[in-house]
Amino acid sequence: MTLEQLRIFIEVAERQHVTQAAQALNIAQSAASHAIAALEASYDTQLFHRVGRRIELSEAGQALLLEARAILGQVEHAALAMSEFNTLLRGTLRVAASQTIASYWLPARLVTFRRAHPGIALRMTIENTQQVAEAVLTGAAELGFVEDEIAHPQLVCHPVAADRLIVVVAPDHPWCGLTRLDPARLSESDWVRREPGSGTRSAFEHAVLSLGVDVESLPVAMELPSNEAVRAAVEAGLGAAAMSASVAAPSLEAGLLHHVPFELPERPFLALRLADARPSRAVDAFLSQLGIGKAGHGG
Repeated sequence: MTLEQLRIFIEVAERQHVTQAAQALNIAQSAASHAIAALEASYDTQLFHRVGRRIELSEAGQALLLEARAILGQVEHAALAMSEFNTLLRGTLRVAASQTIASYWLPARLVTFRRAHPGIALRMTIENTQQVAEAVLTGAAELGFVEDEIAHPQLVCHPVAADRLIVVVAPDHPWCGLTRLDPARLSESDWVRREPGSGTRSAFEHAVLSLGVDVESLPVAMELPSNEAVRAAVEAGLGAAAMSASVAAPSLEAGLLHHVPFELPERPFLALRLADARPSRAVDAFLSQLGIGKAGHGG
């Protein structure tokens, strides 16, 4: 029993005429007759009674008509559901993002996407950079957003924005009066830093290493798992910290932090996806909104 046989059977049963059913389906009469004969032969059951030049459903045919309509109805429902996914009327976009991006950059972009595609449910988890990469690799997230380059053969990185790290201290810190902080003086202050795996921490460490400063020479007063905790500790006078300008902005405006004149390079915000996985339409649409071409066409 095939779906095509059921379609033909329904047309014949509703019209009680093989020729008219074949015309409605735009097939040959012989093809329609063969489909009915094949169904009857498969189950050794007569589906129609031939009454002169017309036909009418047998008891078995009436039973099959009910089931055939239900089956094709379910097939049409499934096809509609698939078309909704294909046309972004339905679906889920699962995103993992590092803390700075999740808190200060990504929300506005997700709101814009939601307004354009209200049928797509959005799910976001917040992790550090290494955990975001792991979420994409394991399939827990379709897209990841991080602040540090991830070198992994299974991941493709798309630059989507840029950010700048700055060094901040409390207003009573000795560095507040400086017009320029020399790299050699970085070890003169205690530091508050993020946990291992943080993109902010990694970017800062790479930057100071490039200036010839031994990262291990920086005295660490505290290691904390979030941007907000680091900011609060520095506001309380615990030491210096490197953080995103976006994270520091509210405290700088309120006078709770001071921006130390120490040049740090820009760092990219990157979108991560699996290199060999075919992206969903939702992923393609979101990357397109961010100015990136179809994800399936290379990275």
